[in-house]
Amino acid sequence: MAYFQPVALEHASRLVNHGPTVLVTSASDGRRNVMAAAWSMPVEFTPPRIAVVIDKKTFTRELMMESGTFGICVPGSALMDITYAVGSESGRDVDKYAKYGITPTTGPVLGLPLIETGCAAWLECKLISEPHTEEAYDTCFGEVVAAAADSRVFDRGHWKFDDSNASLHTIHHLGAGNFVRVSGMVAAKRL
Repeated sequence: MAYFQPVALEHASRLVNHGPTVLVTSASDGRRNVMAAAWSMPVEFTPPRIAVVIDKKTFTRELMMESGTFGICVPGSALMDITYAVGSESGRDVDKYAKYGITPTTGPVLGLPLIETGCAAWLECKLISEPHTEEAYDTCFGEVVAAAADSRVFDRGHWKFDDSNASLHTIHHLGAGNFVRVSGMVAAKRL
């Protein structure tokens, strides 16, 4: 087709990775952090397991490895600017929760700092040790031990995106600080 043009391989993953940007939370020995991650996905249903790419040089990864735990929070469009901000700086020298006015709640199972205000959902995870994939690909796996979602946007196991809950619509990072948010949900007809 004449409309198709080559895409630089450095941008190829963006063609298929338009899932929600997430906030990864971590804590260890009185230190805490939150960062944005664009690459996360489910990898198992029972028990529920997820994968998330976290660079080995990040403060979040350091805290994850120390504690063996991490949280995943799914920000709504109301948190787009904060999501970009916490994903653009390290937490080694600054408490991003304090700097950006983020008030975490305490996770019910692992005691992780989780974010509810402005988020559609959160998951508490135990790190599944996979040294090779962690080192080679910066991919970390976690078993979900607790999860919750805002019923205005996720109810009885299904997403519901409409005009009444636009501030909770998930956001999707396209690179360089550009995001899109979910909207215009339509249901397929059975054929």
